[in-house]
Amino acid sequence: MITSSTLSVNPTDKEHEIIFPQGEFWSDEPPVESNLHLRQILLLIECLEWLWQDRDDFFATGNLTIYYSPNQKKSQDFRGPDFFVVLGTSRDQNRKSWVVWQEDGKYPNVIIEILSKSTAKVDRDEKKQIYQDIFRTPDYFWFDPESLEFQGFTLVSGVYQPIETNENGWLWSQQLGLFLGIHEEKLRYFTPDGNLVPTPEEAAKQEKQQKELAQQKIEQLTAKLRELGINPDEAL
Repeated sequence: MITSSTLSVNPTDKEHEIIFPQGEFWSDEPPVESNLHLRQILLLIECLEWLWQDRDDFFATGNLTIYYSPNQKKSQDFRGPDFFVVLGTSRDQNRKSWVVWQEDGKYPNVIIEILSKSTAKVDRDEKKQIYQDIFRTPDYFWFDPESLEFQGFTLVSGVYQPIETNENGWLWSQQLGLFLGIHEEKLRYFTPDGNLVPTPEEAAKQEKQQKELAQQKIEQLTAKLRELGINPDEAL
């Protein structure tokens, strides 16, 4: 469990030592395994927030501690999924943790764990059991960014059942209304009709390309009209 941490630019230079204070802002889970894991978590967050940018009824985050003690104590019963989504709530970004008894008893609707050598066994066994029996999270997935192992489960009569892949190897999340699948060695979302959900940067690039294509078509049409002796301004 993380309580406090110290970062120093130079281990022998106490003047530049930065002390991260103890508090609920910091997840009680182990730190993110690698930059690869971190980028995958951020990718899941930013794509979903872009897709649902007009919605204000969900909360998507990563590596944030969930406190769920029936005794309402933060010293017991807590977990920090790599990525989770809660539906039917607010997008309040000021949350320092997810405290079930302060959130109308809500647990995540979707959880995704990013596997690593040090966490894979716990993610596949212990956490899966907790998410099934205590959280009652409808959709649970795990993904290994190194081996590309990808598996998903949906809650049926209180028990996780494996989600079958479609012809593209994607898994359907009933809670999100989206497919999850591997694209360029990253776990990505796909719409029901099979379109990749873009990052904000990808969306901006696509919009720019569409505008450029539309402009090219206008220029080609204008040139064609002039060849025919027609004034483009009058024709258009």
